[in-house]
Amino acid sequence: MMKRGWMAWLWAAAILAPALAQAQDYPTKPIRLVNPFSPGGSTDLVARVLTQKFTESLGQTVIVDNKPGGGTNVGTEIVVKSPPDGYTILHATSSLAINVSLYKRRTFDPVADLTPIGLLVETVNVLAVNPSVKANNVRELIELARANPGRLSYGSSGSGATNHLGMELFKTMAKVDITHIPYKGGGQAFNDLLGGQIQVMFNPSSSLLPHHKTGKLRVLAVGSKKRIDGLDFPTVAESGLPGFESTVWYSMFAPAGTPRPIVQRLNAEINRALKDKAVIEQFSAVGLYPIGGTPEELGALLKREIEHWAKVVRDSGATAD
Repeated sequence: MMKRGWMAWLWAAAILAPALAQAQDYPTKPIRLVNPFSPGGSTDLVARVLTQKFTESLGQTVIVDNKPGGGTNVGTEIVVKSPPDGYTILHATSSLAINVSLYKRRTFDPVADLTPIGLLVETVNVLAVNPSVKANNVRELIELARANPGRLSYGSSGSGATNHLGMELFKTMAKVDITHIPYKGGGQAFNDLLGGQIQVMFNPSSSLLPHHKTGKLRVLAVGSKKRIDGLDFPTVAESGLPGFESTVWYSMFAPAGTPRPIVQRLNAEINRALKDKAVIEQFSAVGLYPIGGTPEELGALLKREIEHWAKVVRDSGATAD
């Protein structure tokens, strides 16, 4: 028995030795952070702020590579198919959980094919309209939509984005018909909201609030359970849709099989950056709240969110295939 145990230990050591050696040297070349959204949105802001900190602390350049398309599936698939060596990682949002139910013809399983690294930030979606819309609050928007079924339109970052399913949840609960216009990124949808080509949008507060202050947009409510300190807006839930909630989390994942020491190194860098005073101030100024935590906490969140959004997809009848 002792000999058998000794042989098993040697076998395990032989298997783990290359990975441990690789992790000790990591990183020795630039790291690619795939952002499955187009430039200009809040995900791009988060990615670029954090990669600057990572570049400083890791001693290697961390490059943001925007790969929009397929409701984030294009960029995610790039990471899934990449070598599990820590040099290609994914900047994901809640869309990763949503797409499990929304896209039936996916080529990957986020739970099986990705390794959680860590949570980054959380933000609240806010409901905004173009100033031409004759609604000053949620109830008035619902009344307007009911009186004009299908005539109002809302934009999203693409099918599967949180601002898509958040609005589908709103439509289901309010029993209204508002036409969905999917874009390849939040920046494009946002510009059309400003221009009046679409009338309504749920989007992270970081992009909408500055334009509310200038009168170019009208924010009606926030999608959080409770009111947010510093934001003088009611919640959607208290404005006529009890129980409504729409928030967004940002995170990082690596390909499945990435050595544990590399995951731990990247997780430590995330938590270190999120405690940096300048980073905290930069994020909080636009409604982004640092979270951090362990890879295990992110993995558990992903599984809970997959179940949550599956119900929203079923109830709304939303589809992307």
